[in-house]
Amino acid sequence: MAREGGQQPDRDEERATRPANPGRRDLLKGAGLVGAAALGGSGRLIAQEPAPARNEPPPVREALEVLTAAEVETLEVICDCLIPSDENGPGAREARAAHYIDSALAGPDTDDLEAFRIGLAAIEDYARNVRGKPFAQLIRDQQDSILLALQQNKLDGFMPSAAGFFNLLRNHTINGTFCDPYYGGNRDFVGWDMIRYPGVRIGASERDVELGADLPPNRQSAYDYRPYTKTGGSGGASRA
Repeated sequence: MAREGGQQPDRDEERATRPANPGRRDLLKGAGLVGAAALGGSGRLIAQEPAPARNEPPPVREALEVLTAAEVETLEVICDCLIPSDENGPGAREARAAHYIDSALAGPDTDDLEAFRIGLAAIEDYARNVRGKPFAQLIRDQQDSILLALQQNKLDGFMPSAAGFFNLLRNHTINGTFCDPYYGGNRDFVGWDMIRYPGVRIGASERDVELGADLPPNRQSAYDYRPYTKTGGSGGASRA
């Protein structure tokens, strides 16, 4: 069980330390996002999806590689807490960050799989024992409060530690939001649009350089160019 000092936190103290819903740009400050946009394979998820209309089929769930549906449900909410959609546009949920993480944990980041399994279970256990509900069904302030305690290393039951697992979550969420779409995240280029990254270009004209940040996005993956080929798997691109 994940515990905060072994006792249920004092509600007044918790409110005093609760984050004031920081903007996603503050959360990402210093994260090196331009570098993340070029990474290889190393939204808001609402608490409960609206019930489909009687004449509509239920939403189609994407196939998962190593995480369970319950683990991804918790992970999607965490990703959305870290990089939420806001008035500036979509965030990690829309970018499909959680599914990028699932794919990465099945491949190049498999060494992190155990930490994710233990950590997601500990977060869920803490939410149910302290708040009486699954993490995904808590209100956003309660979710943020748990993640703040995680970041401040106040919870037990994580590897290598609560703070270490928070950093792991944050790094993977950033990668899934801003990676090349080939690797399964940054769906519809929402991450690149968020940071005004114009996309991969093999060459740049004088006019391109002159435009700088105003260069129109080309919405192309690096693997949409002929010098590269797609071989059918995350991280499986190779030079032609």
